[in-house]
Amino acid sequence: MDMEITAYMSMRSVMHAQEKRPFSRATLRRIGGFARPHRRRLAWFLLLSVVTAALAVATPVLAGRVVDAIVEGVGLRTVIMLSVLIAVIAVAEAGLGLVSRWLSASIGEGLILHLRTAVFDHVQRMPVAFFTRTRTGALVSRLNNDVIGAQRAFSDTLSGVVGNLVMLTLTLAAMVSISWQITLFALLLLPVFVLPARRMGGRLARLEREAADHNAAMGTQMTERFSAPGATLVKLYGRPAHESAEFAARARRVATIGVRTAMVQHVFMTALMIVSTLALALVYGLGGYLALRGRLEPGAVVALALLLTRLYAPLTALASARVEVMSALVSFERVFEVLDLKPLITDREGARPVPDGPVSVEFDDVRFGYPSADRVSLASLEEVATLDTRGGVEVLHGISFRAEPGQLVALVGSSGAGKSTIAQLLPRLYDVDSGAVRLSGVDVRDLSAESIRAALGLVTQDGHLFHDSIRDNLLLARPEAAEEELWDVLRRSRLDGLVAGLPDGLDTVVGERGYRLSGGERQRLTIARLLLARPRVVVLDEATAHLDSTSEAAVQEALAEALAGRTAVVIAHRLSTVRAADQILVIEDGRIVERGTHVELLAAEGRYAELYRTQFDETPAADAAPAPAAG
Repeated sequence: MDMEITAYMSMRSVMHAQEKRPFSRATLRRIGGFARPHRRRLAWFLLLSVVTAALAVATPVLAGRVVDAIVEGVGLRTVIMLSVLIAVIAVAEAGLGLVSRWLSASIGEGLILHLRTAVFDHVQRMPVAFFTRTRTGALVSRLNNDVIGAQRAFSDTLSGVVGNLVMLTLTLAAMVSISWQITLFALLLLPVFVLPARRMGGRLARLEREAADHNAAMGTQMTERFSAPGATLVKLYGRPAHESAEFAARARRVATIGVRTAMVQHVFMTALMIVSTLALALVYGLGGYLALRGRLEPGAVVALALLLTRLYAPLTALASARVEVMSALVSFERVFEVLDLKPLITDREGARPVPDGPVSVEFDDVRFGYPSADRVSLASLEEVATLDTRGGVEVLHGISFRAEPGQLVALVGSSGAGKSTIAQLLPRLYDVDSGAVRLSGVDVRDLSAESIRAALGLVTQDGHLFHDSIRDNLLLARPEAAEEELWDVLRRSRLDGLVAGLPDGLDTVVGERGYRLSGGERQRLTIARLLLARPRVVVLDEATAHLDSTSEAAVQEALAEALAGRTAVVIAHRLSTVRAADQILVIEDGRIVERGTHVELLAAEGRYAELYRTQFDETPAADAAPAPAAG
């Protein structure tokens, strides 16, 4: 039965083999670097694989001697001794198998841990542009499927190749020493045994690939439709029946493929059982003939039959070893592909902390264009054939302004004018192409990322929260904060009453992206998080853009607390929120077209006044049409 099982596993390896690539010495060296911490366990693992293979070959030889001892009548003692020796070998083989399995598991899991943490840490250092282009599912697959595929190179493929080579060598040597004729005839059946695995493996590969595509499509559909925004969209447009039919069609096709796959596998296994039976029949027939002619001992026939099961298994496995190795190499290369992406934003050597005390903000002739995809992403992560090389088109053209410590500078203008881009340059989510962004007179590129995060707080219009408790969402800002501090920032953001009334208080889970809270509550919670962080510079990117009047009033009260005594850069859609700004900058097409206070800009009758009148419909009385005369 070992032959059928091994051949089946060989067929599966053919199915899951990916594109064939030549061996890369650089890849092998990097794999060796990941394996180096486990080299002692690897050595023991390989040694045990060799010993286990040798014991597996010894058992059939001893079984043949038992038969010879019985036929020749040499005595009960010899039979018992040989039987005990077979039992001892079986126990030893089982014990070594347990130790070998523990070593295999510890090496494999250790490698998974090492690779996953390396990829996770590296991805966290990637710029925001990377995440705006990459499909999350494809990236998660690198941390799961490809890492596990790479792990198999050590836990399965390596030990399999070494163990099978040893077993094949010893088995052939034992069989040839017993009867080279029978050994030669047994090898002639090898193509009949191996070729079906190749043919059926390709057929099953096509079926499973199609099933995988349908499963991936169903996974994407579920991920998008089961989120709060996706479910709301489906309900609003009233198409649940269409969604259900689309999902059912894919699920039905997967079920059909499952039936066909099961039948193909059964036919394949049945054919292999017939081939293995023919091989055994050959051994018994030819061996029996030679035994009856006195040219072979009866025990030798039994030994050859048992050794045959030790011959085809490693031969079949080694026939597909190259496929398994290439598959593992592809998995490693897909992992290394992510690790080789260079983060665009890194700390310079000798990076400084943001100077102590109040912080000024300065943009000095800043020019910027978003990086092209080939600089920040991978085609395989975007699931496209080739990356878009377009990029670098300048979207900010010579932006210059300064916010003194404690001042509030407001950015207003049309959608797409470049206001949010300016906000993203301050915390160094992107680097400028020319010019400089400075905090307290120091270029942000000369400051450490950690000190920038500590000095600057950003609140965006979507108020993103993790699917976690209120407490944990707050503690992102300052993990060491005490309970009293949490309640203090909730009070200052006008949320203490709401949280106190929840069944689990601070431990209430807010749901995915905070959708269990209203828009205003989410936004105030992000402001509470900002207050807990105690930044010296606050950046607000349209923090009240999508709120109703009541929610906006509550958020504005919370923002007043957040901005008090801090340098602030505020992007505002509603101009009523920035009347008191020390300086208002009107941004159009990536340029500052006007600057001044609210009163100055209204008096200038320029773009700001136009935007203001559009929002509030303030038509001067002199321009109003005369009222009709009373009848």
